[in-house]
Amino acid sequence: MSDHRKKSPLVLAVDLGTSGCKTALVALGGKGDNGEIESASVIGFEFAPVELVLPPGGGCEQRPEDWWQAFLITAERLLKKQSHYREQIVAICCSTQGEGTVCVDEKGEVLGNAILWLDMRGAPYVEKLAGGWPSVSGYGAAKLWRWIRLTGGAPALSGKDPAAHMLLIKHEHPDLYRRTHKFLNVIDYMNLRLTGRAAATSDSILTSWVTDNRDPANIRYDDGLVKMSGIEKAKLPDIVKCTDVVGMLRADVAQQLKLPQLPVVAGSIDNTASALGSGCVDFGDAHLYIGTSSWIAAHVPKKKTDVFSSVAAVPCALDDRYLMTALQSSAGSNLSYLKDRILYHEDELLREEHVPDVYKILDRIAERTEAGSGGLIYMPWLYGERVPVEDRTLRAGLFNLSLEHNRSHIIRAFFEGVALNTRWMLTPVEKFLGKKLDRITIVGGGATSNVWCSIFADTLGISVRQLDQPVQANALGSAFMAGLALNLIKRSDISERTRIRATYQPDPDRRTVMNRSFETFLELHRRLAPVYHRIRGLKK
Repeated sequence: MSDHRKKSPLVLAVDLGTSGCKTALVALGGKGDNGEIESASVIGFEFAPVELVLPPGGGCEQRPEDWWQAFLITAERLLKKQSHYREQIVAICCSTQGEGTVCVDEKGEVLGNAILWLDMRGAPYVEKLAGGWPSVSGYGAAKLWRWIRLTGGAPALSGKDPAAHMLLIKHEHPDLYRRTHKFLNVIDYMNLRLTGRAAATSDSILTSWVTDNRDPANIRYDDGLVKMSGIEKAKLPDIVKCTDVVGMLRADVAQQLKLPQLPVVAGSIDNTASALGSGCVDFGDAHLYIGTSSWIAAHVPKKKTDVFSSVAAVPCALDDRYLMTALQSSAGSNLSYLKDRILYHEDELLREEHVPDVYKILDRIAERTEAGSGGLIYMPWLYGERVPVEDRTLRAGLFNLSLEHNRSHIIRAFFEGVALNTRWMLTPVEKFLGKKLDRITIVGGGATSNVWCSIFADTLGISVRQLDQPVQANALGSAFMAGLALNLIKRSDISERTRIRATYQPDPDRRTVMNRSFETFLELHRRLAPVYHRIRGLKK
């Protein structure tokens, strides 16, 4: 083990995403014996998958107990392998998927499945809540003005956030609503299980759209917004900062993990954590996260909203600034879909119990296939879209498929389709920031693919910096939050302790090809959006 790891404080960092739970030991880094800055690094991690539950009608759920068991499994496995580091662990901190809703009773017991950020069943209720005359993009103008002025955003008309989830429960499951003591987001539920305290972080409560966010250091409930939401205030948890110590690790959990009762730092949802883990803490320094979903985010000095493109600056882990966030619904999930539902779907054609490392093979195939995929365009809208259009009716598809194409073209088109969609999002992001980006730092599972990083550089037309441990961005961000909470690091230390593995520059020839593909991509959306609206029974 390196000297700085022997000396560095360690954080048990939990990264609970839609696909599963990763628990990591993170060294905060610092000055080495030679005076040079040692980067923060993940010493080891363990992963356990979590199953999705897909009820009819646009539902998407998970079982909170599965989250907890996945955490215990991964933490116990990790701590057993890294037992010699136990005494250096100073805190526990989680980052999780956002925009989920968990109902708990007065004893903190779960009352049913968690409704996830992909769930659209609450759309009719939030549309009714948000509507009014005169109408602006589906919102009553007065309501929209109030939401934006106080919160920086507004409930998603797609139904994909807790504002809609809670209304769905209230109207379709009134007994469950009555028995619910607190509505919690995913990070809030994990902290409840770790400490016994029910509290919301300043970023996890955002998409309930009931808080006054005009002072980033003092996020608080607004009684008028709470009343407008239709949800009783008593059912909403207290609010804490991401860098607050929410409590001490429960004795029974500490005993099971063979740890002392460590401080549990409140932590955050995933986009807040990745913003720190990417090292992009300076104003306007952007990162691109490619996981199940994707986003572009950058810290900015003021609260601001672009309602037409669904881009907003929202509360984050740093209480002297906001985080501009632009979110897209499906990114890495497109490759997962290709692998699990098409290439290795178990049916009469395939009954293999074990499959190869598919993603590495997909990388090799995509790398040897020409840019532009032979004119094949993939639209990656598996579950609607959010930025730059809020449209739950959009669906994925391949365009221009012919006898000239083979599987290699299709695979490359999947990679390029996500990159084209990201370029579509880049336009309102740059408008919001008031500048053209010349670089972006890429993190998340998708950032482990060198060929995908290159495709993003060619498609976006800017430098793409690949984080050294891109899958660990959320874990690194959680560790940085714990370091800030315990005064072990300063904000200015974060960028210094972040290591970049490689930088990818746009290739002029491939850039020209991807420019043409992007023009076709935009035209496909213009022409197909009305068709999607019609076949899904909605008015354009």
